[in-house]
Order: sequence, then structure tokens, then C-alpha cells
Amino acid sequence: MSGNRMIRTAAGTRSESFGPAEWGLVSFLALTWGASFLFIDIALDSLSPGVITWLRAALGATALTLIPAARGPVDSQSWPQIVLLGFTWIAVPFTLFPLAQQWIDSSLAGILNAAMPLFAAAIAAVLLRRLPSRIHVIGLLVGFGGVILVALPSWGEETNAALGIILVLLATLLYGFSVNIAVPLQQANGALPVVLRAQVVAAVATLPFAVVGLGESSFTWSGAGAVFVLGVFGTGVALAVMASLVGRVGASRGGVAIYFIPIVAVILGVAFRDESIALLTVFGMVVVLAGAYLASRKEEAA
Repeated sequence: MSGNRMIRTAAGTRSESFGPAEWGLVSFLALTWGASFLFIDIALDSLSPGVITWLRAALGATALTLIPAARGPVDSQSWPQIVLLGFTWIAVPFTLFPLAQQWIDSSLAGILNAAMPLFAAAIAAVLLRRLPSRIHVIGLLVGFGGVILVALPSWGEETNAALGIILVLLATLLYGFSVNIAVPLQQANGALPVVLRAQVVAAVATLPFAVVGLGESSFTWSGAGAVFVLGVFGTGVALAVMASLVGRVGASRGGVAIYFIPIVAVILGVAFRDESIALLTVFGMVVVLAGAYLASRKEEAA
């Protein structure tokens, strides 16, 4: 890792297969972010995308401020990357998802989001100038193939959704870029201080959009509850957990958490939106799990 480049990444501190701690972090992220698409849909019933984005960042930052470790210092040389992270990991993608979900279902957004590990691995290979190991490439490709199988049954049902799909894929690309940037920052400063400051940057950056969107928003208890969960857990806690995970195992392997998001999103869609699950979707979920397992295996020696 070059010491003076603004855009850089690093390998994780653990090359071994995932243990209980890593799988625990993955499970929390899958449940929290898999449910976030449902909560975004609920919030959109009464709040504008700009208000949702700002509240997520502001509530997330507020939640982390209550944790003493998050208020710890960061290296002054890390601030340019932290500001960049505030935009690419939070402000921009958190704005794109509510915009996209005005035109596509929450389950489809969750499914498309599972492309993030591929973007993360590709960007890591460029920044590290090192190709992923063969087993990790196989795992990533198998997992993405499972994502396609999960998506196929509902793909033909979507109409005029091209813009929404493009916005989600752009947000997913930014996530893949951001987890790479987060690796050296977390290793140098700790996950909580970095994520707290990135969320403050995002809250400041998105405030104008929230002010503009107030006229299109109204208060409802369901909307308030949904955005509270999105902000405190889906933003504040989950981003800190993700930063911790990629710091331990690297951006490419840490991204396997994203493969479980479509499974959670589809299950919640069936449970709360009366959506149906095709047999092909169930098979795709099994393939996703297989890909995530392969991508989490111990790194091969060079």
C-alpha cells in the first residue's frame, strides 16, 4: 500500500477462513441491510428521498456519538479519505437508493445490491495491483450467478425500471469502491471514529436536499419508525460493523455479506408485501450461499 496516495486500499488482517466472529458480523449486516430496502419503501410513503438520506446520516452519526470509542481521534492525514468516504459510501448511494425505489421494488433493489462484492474485488485488484485468489474468484462468480438466478423470476415483471436499475448499480459500484477505501482507514484509526466522521460529512452534504424535500414530506409514525431504524441500525451501527469486517478480512472477502441481502429482502417481501417466491429463486439462494462460502475461505499463498 502506498503511503501517500489518497485512493488506496489494503489487505485484511486475517487471511484464515471465517470464524464465528466474522460470520456473526456477516449475519448482522445481512439482516440489517436486507431489511433496509423494506424500510426505505415504508419511509417513501411519507418522506422525500432527500429527507430520508439526511435523516439516515444524521441519526447514524448521533447513534455513534453515544459510543465513547467513536469519539476517538483520527490521523489528520486520513481526513481527505474520510471526506471522500462520506460522499461515496453514504451521501451519494443513500440518495440513489430512495430515488431508485420510486421505480423498482425493494426486493429487486436488494438483489441488485448483491453485485457489490464483484465491484469490490475488481477495484481491490486494481488498487492492490494483485489479482484475487482463484478460489475467491470462483466464489464471487458463483455468488453473482446465484444473484442472477434470484433476480430472473421478477425481472420480467418490472416495467420502465431501467433508470432505477442503473441508479442501484451505480450506488453498488460506489459501495464497492468505498469498502476498499475503508480498509486502511479502519486499520489506522479504528472503525467507529472513521464511520462517525464520514456520517457527519454525509449529513452536512445532504442537508440542502433535505430542506428542499421538506415540502414533499409529511409526518407519519410508520415513516418515522422506518427512518429511525434505517438511521440508527442500518447506517450508524451497520457501517461501523462493515468497516470492522473489511478491516479484518479485506474488502473482497468482506463483501460476501452483501450476497445474503437478496435472501433477506425476498423473505421480507413475501412476509410483509405478499410477494411470491419462484422455485428458481429458492435455487438461486442456495447458489448464493455456496458462493459466499467459497469467497470466505482462507486466502491461498502467493
